[in-house]
Amino acid sequence: MPDVTRTKHGRPVHHWRRDVVELAALFTAVAVADAVANTVGHGPDGPALLVVSAVVLLATAGFHIWWARRHGHAPPAHDTAARPPAEAEQAGRATTTTHASGTTPASTAEANAPSTLPGTTTLWRMRTTVRDEPGSLAALCVTLAERRVDILSLQAHPLAEGTVDEFLLRAPTDLAGAEITRSIARAGGEGTWIERADAHDLVDAPTRILGLATRTALDAAELPLALRHLLGRCTIRSLPAAARTGTRKDDPARSESVPVDGVLDGTVLRLKGPDGEVITVERPYLPFTPTEFARARALVELDTRLGPRIPRSQDVLTLPEGNSITVRRADTSDIEAAKAMHERCSPGTLDKRYHGPVHDADRYLNHLLSPRFGRTLAVRTASGRIVGIGHLLWDGDETEVALLVEDEWQRRGIGGQLLGRLVTMAVEAGCESVYAVTQASNTGMVAAMRGLGLPLDYQIEEGTLVITARLDATPVSSRLPYDHARRP
Repeated sequence: MPDVTRTKHGRPVHHWRRDVVELAALFTAVAVADAVANTVGHGPDGPALLVVSAVVLLATAGFHIWWARRHGHAPPAHDTAARPPAEAEQAGRATTTTHASGTTPASTAEANAPSTLPGTTTLWRMRTTVRDEPGSLAALCVTLAERRVDILSLQAHPLAEGTVDEFLLRAPTDLAGAEITRSIARAGGEGTWIERADAHDLVDAPTRILGLATRTALDAAELPLALRHLLGRCTIRSLPAAARTGTRKDDPARSESVPVDGVLDGTVLRLKGPDGEVITVERPYLPFTPTEFARARALVELDTRLGPRIPRSQDVLTLPEGNSITVRRADTSDIEAAKAMHERCSPGTLDKRYHGPVHDADRYLNHLLSPRFGRTLAVRTASGRIVGIGHLLWDGDETEVALLVEDEWQRRGIGGQLLGRLVTMAVEAGCESVYAVTQASNTGMVAAMRGLGLPLDYQIEEGTLVITARLDATPVSSRLPYDHARRP
C-alpha cells in the first residue's frame, strides 16, 4: 500500500525522505540523458542515431499497448493459467466443485461472477469428455476464459477411459454454442454436447437431488417425474411384471435380463421396479454415465423401500344444488369402489371413456389407479361413494388426461373441477402439454377442455378426437392443487 494512503490519527501521512529520493532520481536521469545526447549528437552520425532511437522507442511503446489490450482479460497470477498443469487442474476442480456441492448457494455464485461481460449473457449446459491426465481440465478452463465464458458449476463423471465433465456456463449472448464447442475441441474435449440452460439449472446438484428424493418419498407417482428431472430429456417406460411373461427370449425387457442392480447400456438404463416391473429410461442424444446410473438406481431403491403411498389431503366442494363432494387422490386401494362406479355407468358413458365396451374393468383399473403410471383423483359423495374419476397418465414424453363421471352426476361441473386440478398437477410436474382422447360427440369433455382457458389443438382421425392443451401459454391459477387443498 503506498505511503500516501496510510493514515495516522485519521489524516494522510507524507514522508519527506521519499520526496527527496524521487527528486534526486529525476535530476540524475536528466543529467544522464543530457550526457548521452551530447556524446551522440556531436558524433558523425549522431542525429540519425537519435531519430532511429526515437522510432524504436515509439514502436516498442505501441507494441506494449497492443499486447496489453490483446491479453487484458487473461487470468490473474493466482488463477490456473499461472500454475503448473497439475496444480491448475486440481484448483479448477476444487473451485468449480464448490458451487456444485452446495457450499456456495446459487445467489452467491451470481454475486461473485465477473461483471465485465458486455451486454446480456446466456446460460449453457455443456458436457465433454477429456483425457484422465493432469492439465486436461486446465486447458478447458483457459480456453473458456479466453472466450470470456464463466464457469458457474462443474460435475466430474469418471469413466474407465477419460472423464466426463459437465459444466454450467454463462457466456456472452453473441457467442454461439457452436463456437464454444469448437474451442473445446481445440482444447482436447471430445464428444462435446451443449444446450441452452435456464435459471433452474443454477441450483447445485446435491440440493436438486435431495429435492427429487423428497418428492419421491411423499408420492409414489413422482418417481417417473423425478427420473426425468434427474436425467434430462429422456423417455421413460414401465413394463409390468405380468406383461413380460409372454415376451420373446431375445427381448431385453425380460425379467431375467434385468438384475436387481439394473443395467447400464449406453443411452439406455433398465431398472427393476418396486413391483418387479422393468423401468426403461432412454436418452438417444447422450450416453448415461455411471454416476447418473447410480443416482437413478438410488431413487428407485428409495421408492421400493417406502412402498405404496399417496398424499391424503382432500378438497371439499359444494355443488350448485347444495350437495357437498370431496376430491382427493386415489390408488389401487380404491379399485372396488371404482369398479362399483363402473357398474353403475351406462354403456354409452363407458364407450365415450374407453372407446368401446369394457369387459374386464379390473384389468383397466389396476393400471389406471397405480401411482407408477400417473395420478388419479376421485370424487366422493358424503356417503363415501365414488361418482367421478380423473386420470393424469405419464405416456412417455407426453401426458394424457381422462375423465369418467357417473351418469346421475353429470352436468354438475364435476368434470371441469377434476380436469382443472389434473392440469394444475401437470403444470407442477413441469409438463408442457396434456392431451385428451375422446369422441367428437362427447360434448362434455370438449366443453371441459375449453373451460381451461388454454390454447387448444384439435386432431380428428376416424371419429376419434384428440385435444391437446398447451400449458406454457397461460398458467392455471384458478384451481387448487391437491396438496394445497382444504381438509374437511
